[in-house]
Amino acid sequence: MILPVRRWSEGGREVWQRAEQLGFHAAYTYDHLSWRTFRDGPWFGAVPTLTAAAAATSRLRLGTLVTSPNFRHPVTLAKELISLDDVSGGRVTLGIGAGGSGFDATALLRGAEEAWTPRERADRFGEFVALLDRLLTEDAVTYEGRYYSAREARNIPGCVQRPRLPFAVAATGPRGLRLAARYGQAWVTTGDPKIYETGTPAESVAAIGRQISRLGEACAESGRDVAELDKILLTGFTPDPGRPLSSLDAFVDFAGEHARLGVDEIVLHWPIPDSVFAADLAVFEKIATDALAQLSG
Repeated sequence: MILPVRRWSEGGREVWQRAEQLGFHAAYTYDHLSWRTFRDGPWFGAVPTLTAAAAATSRLRLGTLVTSPNFRHPVTLAKELISLDDVSGGRVTLGIGAGGSGFDATALLRGAEEAWTPRERADRFGEFVALLDRLLTEDAVTYEGRYYSAREARNIPGCVQRPRLPFAVAATGPRGLRLAARYGQAWVTTGDPKIYETGTPAESVAAIGRQISRLGEACAESGRDVAELDKILLTGFTPDPGRPLSSLDAFVDFAGEHARLGVDEIVLHWPIPDSVFAADLAVFEKIATDALAQLSG
């Protein structure tokens, strides 16, 4: 996870290229207008950043974790994604979620408008994903929904990846898991937010295991095998946020615990000094180069 906090000419390009050199399978960025403790500092747009990263790399998969409806419309987003997929030569994964109640949810409000309720976010998310799926797979789309519309929206030539670029759907509730089961090629979790501050690492592992079980039930209802979906854990939001990057051995233990649950991909935040994601860069790079062999062994 490479946060978009660096000017491209002042280390931005180099960090994406270094991720590829280290052998990472994929590198993602947040898709926010700003984010929490970084709100008063530099923060760049996700799609332009990923486009530049696509031009600066050749193998690394690229994506968002995650894009939400909070400040995006499926018609314009689809056009940007098709362009990004083309520039990257088919290396894009769209992480997508319902969004939260932070700055993204209020930046575009007018006058006395209020932020969407959790129910409305879920309603919009369902419509957003379904329409985006059509826009990325059909040459022309006309649609009139409760929240979104498209009138003869053209998306030619479509994605390089067929039938479209993959969706990694972030979800833990029943409605979101059903969306993941229907539209996702991957599923994303950050763990259980209810135990982030007060739970234990063991409780977190158990909670993620239950989430994967519920994902399996949602897949069964949709007639899919849960094994068809990659399971992605974005670290930093479990009760032991610093543990995976504290040492190579700590990461191997952490990754092994989650691999046994069925997690396929673990996402680590690239260290940022003097922030919530501060960590030893040398340890981070050693994990990148040495951990997989230990896990495979």
